[in-house]
Amino acid sequence: MTWEFRDPLFLVVALAAPLVYALAARSASAVRYSSLGIPDRSPRSWRVRLARLPALLTAVAVASLAVALAGPRTPDADTKVSREGIAIMMVVDRSGSMNARDLVKDDLSVDRLAVVKEVFRQFVLGGEAGSESKSPVFSGSRIFAAGGRPDDAIGLVAFAGYADSLCPLTLDHGSLASLVEDLEIVRTRNEDGTALGDGLALAVERLRQSKAKSKVAILLTDGVNNTGAVDPLRAAELAASQNIKVYSIGAGTDGLAPFPTVDPFTGRQVLEPTYVEIDEETLKAIAERTGGRYFRATDRDSLAEVYAEIGRLERTEIAEVRYLQYTEHYAPFVVAGLSLLAVAAVANGSVFRKLP
Repeated sequence: MTWEFRDPLFLVVALAAPLVYALAARSASAVRYSSLGIPDRSPRSWRVRLARLPALLTAVAVASLAVALAGPRTPDADTKVSREGIAIMMVVDRSGSMNARDLVKDDLSVDRLAVVKEVFRQFVLGGEAGSESKSPVFSGSRIFAAGGRPDDAIGLVAFAGYADSLCPLTLDHGSLASLVEDLEIVRTRNEDGTALGDGLALAVERLRQSKAKSKVAILLTDGVNNTGAVDPLRAAELAASQNIKVYSIGAGTDGLAPFPTVDPFTGRQVLEPTYVEIDEETLKAIAERTGGRYFRATDRDSLAEVYAEIGRLERTEIAEVRYLQYTEHYAPFVVAGLSLLAVAAVANGSVFRKLP
């Protein structure tokens, strides 16, 4: 337990205690003799021996009252800041176009989804946790806060030809990160596609059930809505009706991007420029209708900056601005000081009474 003082300057008053003792001791009871020879040879009574006790009690009382004025206290370690977290649904595209290799310019072996997964991890768990992962995407990155977003309930919806709710809103971010790590690009043609509206609509439904005051969906895609039952703008209207803010992100190149294909002559995998397209107009309209913002990310670093910017825009609300409570300990010092003054006064007026 650590002690501290609210107003430590009052402790200077305690330095006057020796002076108080000296002044009080000068007026201690005594009898004047023309010669001290006889009294010095006589045995000293307990009253004579304790003649300076009232002066000592007065000095200690002054020191005790000085400590009380300084406000001794100990911090209450159990006090916590009351926070209200945000409900965030991450909506991630896992269609075949996420296999393009254009987000890490110096490493064409890393696909778009691998970059998104690592940025997601850092956003949720924090920069320190993300930098410790074995992924080569981020080596020592410190763009995100080390603490992550521990107060926020975060969930995950992934979509390609169909939308899937992979994780409900949860505070168990470790389990969420494990689910994200297992996320893969679709492998079969009948599952491929970009059901942008379905993914957003499913996220809105999950957020609608949350009791959080602030609800956010972060929608990331690298393509154009080309399948699904729900139109993206209709999904945006549903989000707006539930006071859900949507931040939309267009990731990757809009045009030719290196894409892995199999060489028909050698059977080896090679990278070939392939045309890809991002429907920026729809993504901007979704963000505008819900009060959010649209972001463009063309590489790994800009994608990380986008998520970091969203993290700064959507801060956890602090419901109580009180960082620490204290247990005050001035009362015992006040009682002790006043008691000692009273004892000293009574002693001076009785047992150690001065002679006229």
